[in-house]
Amino acid sequence: MKQLVTFTLNGENVEIDVSPAQTLLEVLKGDLHLHGTKNGCESGECGACTVIMDGKAVTACLIPIMKAQGAVIETIEGIGTPDNLHPIQKSFARNNALQCGYCIPGTIMSVKALLDKKPDPTLEEVKTVIAGNICRCTGYVKIEKAILEAAEEMRKGGM
Repeated sequence: MKQLVTFTLNGENVEIDVSPAQTLLEVLKGDLHLHGTKNGCESGECGACTVIMDGKAVTACLIPIMKAQGAVIETIEGIGTPDNLHPIQKSFARNNALQCGYCIPGTIMSVKALLDKKPDPTLEEVKTVIAGNICRCTGYVKIEKAILEAAEEMRKGGM
């Protein structure tokens, strides 16, 4: 039996009938056709499905959709466009901090949640935040550099 759930997604109000057994990830990808959030492990271990929910980075594969009721949710689709990238996205590209790209949306969302709260993180804080985002291609040095550069750019008013 479907139930109505309402939440704010990337600044837009959403009302959708869902099965209470679905996860936020399933609704984002299957029902709302947002494919930036990736399905990796389905157990909250890889970070590929990370989104921001009420200001906190969460793994969408572990969030029952009914917990999204009334929430404010932000996905990778909500932070920049191909013509106007977010400073974090620009910095990742500039620093070659992406290869296959599968982990990048989740990593960027984890980083955005951090920088929204702490605009001047230390390298150790950056490492702690991205510890839940597995990247098998780039390693983490370029990603860490990109994050610190994005933080600096954002502090200077880059977005």
